[in-house]
Amino acid sequence: MKNPLLLLIICLFSCSIFSQNSTDTKEWFLSIGLNAINSQGTKSPFNGMDEWAINAPVSAAVELKWNTGLAVEQSVTLNSFAEGEKIDNIILQEDYSYLSFDTHVKYYFGQHLFPNLDWLDVYANSGVGFFKIDNTNVSFNLGGGLLFWLNRRQTFGIRTQIIGKLALDNSDSGIDNNHFQTHIQAFIAL
Repeated sequence: MKNPLLLLIICLFSCSIFSQNSTDTKEWFLSIGLNAINSQGTKSPFNGMDEWAINAPVSAAVELKWNTGLAVEQSVTLNSFAEGEKIDNIILQEDYSYLSFDTHVKYYFGQHLFPNLDWLDVYANSGVGFFKIDNTNVSFNLGGGLLFWLNRRQTFGIRTQIIGKLALDNSDSGIDNNHFQTHIQAFIAL
């Protein structure tokens, strides 16, 4: 990708367009938790469960949610790969840090699947990301998750999600390539 800054500006502009609708009720949420990265060069997030990176696995996000089920989220993720671990079936000769910034548009559709379960919500998300392992790369992200509300007012919950990150500069990216990322996070209304 020759101009990741342009892609980021377009994404942020799109997010501001979503926030201009004043007829909907809006809520802000914060999520903080853990993440794991599977970057083994396969298309399945479940192969090689022993090859997940879970070193300094911190993730946080801010989300703006409307009563229509749409939401916009900005997240940051930190993790690392230790010497001797595998990325895309290559044994690493040194330690690498992982940093990503992701912007997602989400749609909560759990009330359509399970109208009587007010403690569970299901969502799908897509967006763009910027990540760095050895070099930098931009990704198209696609995923989904479950949100388990722990109180009736729906102000505190636990969410789990999986995101597939497809690197846009895939052919020349080395270890900064396609990967899956899973999260478990506390989800708190602000």
